[in-house]
This record gives sequence, C-alpha cells and structure tokens, in this order.
Amino acid sequence: MIVAPQPEAAEAGAAVLRRGGNAVDAAVAAAFVQGVADPLMCGIGGFGSMQVFMPGRGLHEVLEFYARASLHATPDMWVSKLRGQSRDGFAFLLEGGVSEAGYGAVCTPGNVKGYAEALRRYGTLDWADAMAPAIALARRGVTVRPHMHWFWSQDQSGSGQVNTVDKLRLSRTGREVFFRPDGSPKRPGDVLHNPDLARTLERLAAGGPELFYHGELAEEIAADFARNGGLISREDLARYELSVVAPIWGSYRGHRISTTPPPASGMLMLELLHILENFDLGALEHNGAEHVRLLAEAMKRMTIDKDRFMGDPAYVEVPVERLLSRDYAATQAEAIRRGERAVVKRLDASQRDTTHISVVDDAGNAVALTHTLGSPSGAITDGLGFIYNGTMSRFDPRPGRAGSIAPGKRRSSSAAPTIVFREDRPYIVIGAPGGSYIAPAVAQGIMNVIDFQMSMLEAVTAPRVVAVSDSIDVSNRVLMSVTDELAAQGYDVKRSAQSYPFAALHGILIENGRFFGGADPQRDGMAVAVKNPI
Repeated sequence: MIVAPQPEAAEAGAAVLRRGGNAVDAAVAAAFVQGVADPLMCGIGGFGSMQVFMPGRGLHEVLEFYARASLHATPDMWVSKLRGQSRDGFAFLLEGGVSEAGYGAVCTPGNVKGYAEALRRYGTLDWADAMAPAIALARRGVTVRPHMHWFWSQDQSGSGQVNTVDKLRLSRTGREVFFRPDGSPKRPGDVLHNPDLARTLERLAAGGPELFYHGELAEEIAADFARNGGLISREDLARYELSVVAPIWGSYRGHRISTTPPPASGMLMLELLHILENFDLGALEHNGAEHVRLLAEAMKRMTIDKDRFMGDPAYVEVPVERLLSRDYAATQAEAIRRGERAVVKRLDASQRDTTHISVVDDAGNAVALTHTLGSPSGAITDGLGFIYNGTMSRFDPRPGRAGSIAPGKRRSSSAAPTIVFREDRPYIVIGAPGGSYIAPAVAQGIMNVIDFQMSMLEAVTAPRVVAVSDSIDVSNRVLMSVTDELAAQGYDVKRSAQSYPFAALHGILIENGRFFGGADPQRDGMAVAVKNPI
C-alpha cells in the first residue's frame, strides 16, 4: 500500500509495487512525481528525510538529506534586518523578506542526492526508471486542485510574511506557468504546463544525480545564483553531504515508536506523547474541553523546548535523552495537573509547504518519507523549471542560539516520518506535511488509533487542535460548546475557517496482515492498495 497527498504520486508508487518494486522504489518514484504534481510543496530544489525499515535485511535507518546553509553564510549576516517571527514559530521575518523570497532565501538542496542514495542503498529500480513517471507527467501537464489554489491565494501580508503569489511572479517561469494570460493566478481546473521542468528531469535522468551537484546543472545553478546575488555556489553543491543515522525511540502505551532525530522534529512528537501518556486520554471525550486542554498544555511545553533547543546536532547540543526521559515527562504532566499554564514567547506576531509518502510492501518493508521546499523561494533558474527551497527563513538571525545561521549548517526540519511498532512489526506508518503543526498532528494521529480505537482513515480525518503559540487553534469541526468552555477558562481560542487544517496526515495501519490506509482530505491524496504484485 502507498498513501500520498497527490493521486498521481500514489498511482506511480502503486505501479512500481505492482511490478515487483519494493517500498523504497515506490517512495522514490512517487517523490519525483510529487515534485511535478505539487511543485510548491517539494521538488528537486528541496530536501527531506526517509525512515526505512527492512526486516529481511536487518536494516532500520534514517536517511537525512536536509538543506544546508551556504558555506558562505555568516552568523550575523541578517541580524540588523530582524523584524519578528511568525505566530507558529516557523519563520523569522526580516526586512524586505530577504530570507523568504528570491535567491537569498535558498539553502543547498538535498533531494536529488537523497533520492539517489535511497535507490542505491535500499532499492531495486534504475535511476532513470524511477524518474520516468515524473517526466511523463511533466510532459502531460498538471491540473490545478483546490489546495494548490488555496496555498498561493493566501494573504499573509498582515503577518509580515511574503505572499506565495508574489514569489511566483519573481521569475519568467513562474509567471508563465502559474498565471493566466491576464496576469491572474491560475484557478482550479486550469492546467500547469512546464516544459522546462520536463527537459530538466530528462537531463537528470540521462546524466545521473551527479549532474546536479558536479555537472552541467551545477554550473547553470551556480551561475544563476552569482548573477542574482544568491549564496549557493559550485562549492556548496559539490560539497553537499547527506547522512545516515539510527532512528530515535520512544514508546506510548506499550507501543515502541521510531522516528527522526534532530534536526528533524520526531523528538518533539515523542516528547508530546510521553507527556500525555501520564493521562488517561481514552477515558475522555475526544476533543472535549479537558482533552483539548491537555493537548494544548503539552503542546505548548513541547514548543518551548523546540524554540530553546532545536538545531543541527553537528553544531549545537540537543538534549534528546533528557527531553525524552520519563522523569521529564512526568514533571511536565504534574505541572499540567496543578493547573500551571505554559507561556510560549515569540518575538512578535501557517501552513507550510511540504509533502509526505507512507509505503509498505509484501516483504514487510516500511518507508515514511517527508520532503519539502520548506517554503518556496520563488527563485527559478531560467530554463530549468523547478523552484528552489526558501529555507533560510527558518534560521534564527540572532547569533549564539540553537537555530542560528552557520556555514553548512542544516536548518531545523519540522518533519517527523514515524513508524509505530506492535511487538517487532510495524503497526502504523505515518507522517505529514504542515510545518510547525507536523509533530502535534502526527502525535494526535497516533493517539487517535491507540487511545480512541479509530481506524486509520478516522484517525487522520478527525478534527485536530494545535497550540504552538499562546493560543489554542482548533479545526472548525471542534464543537463550539468546547471552545466556549475553554474561553471561559481564560484560554485564547482561535477557530480555523478550514474543516481540515493543521498539517495533513497520511498513514497506514497494519493489522493481521492487512493494510488500512488513510489520506487526509485537506489535500486530494489517496491510499492505493496493490493486490498480487508480480
């Protein structure tokens, strides 16, 4: 089974499984398709991480291919431009949007090297074969769907962030691909045609991944950045390195859980579960006032730790063991029981662009892959067709902090691709796009299954709440009587206009040898089961 937010990606991965490819083959083929089908969410200008469990090979690893700050970046390069921080804590806001939009916003991409290494280490598909479905889709064109249109139609100017639609106007390709002839953004039902992207993918398929980091594509990318005042150089591309690490572990009500270590946010998701394990959530009304209050207070404590400690462990010490300890969780839970309210401080006063794939195959292999642009920079090299990530905004421009800028440093990632085990076998394979909302959403999806006995589809579609600021943000499907009660207790509650906000969960539940998939309706994804693969 494969679950993904884009039907084209799910179909491409299912086709690979059907002809005998393994879960990693399917994930990589689907990932390439996602970069075409949902080009503001991910692509070859982005980065990500993949958790891989292959019991037949005795292998369980996390492949990290995160974006890195340019080797020419400096800790104080933007300290004078700092204006504030987004309410969800995802981005730092700088004068002129220099870290959000254009060439200055870009970190060295890792997706191409990550996809290639995944195939080399774990897969069976040929590189060009894995790219073929994406190339075919790029030639065909992609229909604009409601979530795409919503994403580039948001007005974020009130928060000081750069609007996505303005980023798309920065390049010739952006103006030609994403806008109608009258200059208005394309709408649902319109088709995106991007022949430059198709040609670039064909070149990459023929030349191999090294073309992106050492060959002609690297030359073209570096020359474009030099012309436009960007930091990414031939040296950044040539020296880019990924990493392979062990997953970190936690548990929840007898289920062992493996996820991604820092600089990803799996640790935060586990911390949240460990705190909430101290409460009998299953005895509460799901999304009743007490349930929401407990979720919110645990999430705020998790967020405080994220803001203080999260960074690249190659540059800063991240106290993983302490934050995941049972003693620490019990201390936090006891403070919640006493009625103490955590306060999340931001410099000042969103949904982010990412995507996810969950795959399991008939050999028992399981893959959870989350990859992203972080947010689109809007920068597109003329003739190449793909958007570069815009992840410099995630770095703290103030020197001396866990998330500060440093040359070659990996930006913190909100991703938390996760596998929950029942005994020694995968029980839930889950992950989500959604920026700062990912860790709370993944934790809620797991708790929905374990505490509330929901099916996978019910677990990913149930109304969610998040508290990554001093407010409690709730889905529009949370009862008004509940939010009224919380407001009467003195909480600042903000109701989303969306029925399915706060990340987009995509997961697979495995019971008695059967696979049950769930795709969050926030996106237009799907779960595809493959019967009788070759």
